Amino acid sequence: MTMVKIFVMETMAVSKFKATCLAVLQQVRRTGQPVRITRRGEPVADVVPPGPPQRPDGWLGALSDRTRITGDITVPSSDLVTWDVEDA
Repeated sequence: MTMVKIFVMETMAVSKFKATCLAVLQQVRRTGQPVRITRRGEPVADVVPPGPPQRPDGWLGALSDRTRITGDITVPSSDLVTWDVEDA
């Protein structure tokens, strides 16, 4: 037997949300339950908890799975290029 949890989304008038915005944001973050904001009974927005972070390590290593190193990366770049220099 599989248990299914069903949550009813809390609704709140935009005027009440405006007055208690910070408390509502704290509640959504703490409980993980979204809140629907309405104006005259019509939904205008859903306040939802944030998803998991994209990369916990930040920008360091962000492209590690998208790059490929070819050749010897310890050789100075001046050894790889021959320059033709003309005296002016």
